[in-house]
Amino acid sequence: MPRRTAVAPYMFLAPFLVLFGVFAVGPSVATFWLAWWDWDPLGSQEWVGSANFARLLTDPRFWTATVNTLVIAGLATAGQVCIGLALAHVIHRATRTTGVRISLLVPYVTSGAAVAILVAQFVDRDYGLLPRLAESFGLTGVDALAHTAGAWAVVSAMVVWRWFGFTALLMVAVLASAPPELFQAAEMDGAGPWAQFRHLSLPLLRPVIVFSILTSIVATLQLFTEPLLADPSGLTCGPARQCQTLALLVYEVGFRDFQFGYAAAISSAVFLIAAGIVGPVFLLLRRVGWTT
Repeated sequence: MPRRTAVAPYMFLAPFLVLFGVFAVGPSVATFWLAWWDWDPLGSQEWVGSANFARLLTDPRFWTATVNTLVIAGLATAGQVCIGLALAHVIHRATRTTGVRISLLVPYVTSGAAVAILVAQFVDRDYGLLPRLAESFGLTGVDALAHTAGAWAVVSAMVVWRWFGFTALLMVAVLASAPPELFQAAEMDGAGPWAQFRHLSLPLLRPVIVFSILTSIVATLQLFTEPLLADPSGLTCGPARQCQTLALLVYEVGFRDFQFGYAAAISSAVFLIAAGIVGPVFLLLRRVGWTT
């Protein structure tokens, strides 16, 4: 193989690799290095070794944010994948209209901040529509964000709303690429909608399901906008930190308290949590034959 031919693929990849190294790998390495310092951008910087990581183990804010983030990630991932599966199967069977498929992207292209503000107004204890509807059924004083479970549900619903259409569109594209004779033959053999979904749609969609699960977990571990705007408390997401995520905690510690070293340690912990979840989930899905 000529030398020029062998080098050509790497030349095409070079712009991406350079940008990825500068804006992703470099900051990640710098964050991990900063986690070993007591770094005040307005004051002194002192090497403290593993003290920031040891502080994580005794910081209730970190554990609360971790639980919140993991629960919201689980609810949001399950919601968007299940809704996406159902919508993809129904749309593939019922219609091939391009407009219907494009409409699935409406939640995705809608501003996350706008949706979060609207939902916050919807569940507001004093002026929201949800408490007014609850009062019509004899329930008074309904405040979803005042309770941990309610706050989890509200934030998870916002994440699901934003991503279910994109997930469904990916699945519709996979189903549309399959030979239509498969579904026609199954229908002629007497297979109903559930049988077609179980034995045809689901096996075809396994790679997309795996992709959606892994990317949703990673994205939700970095969730910031929805919990920030869901509650007027801002960075704490409620007086009891009902829905404060790890990303909000990083911002609070770093840019409100100016403890950059400790904020970097939390960020490093987020990376380790993501690796500790995504790795086993991928291996599990591979073991059951959902990926290769």
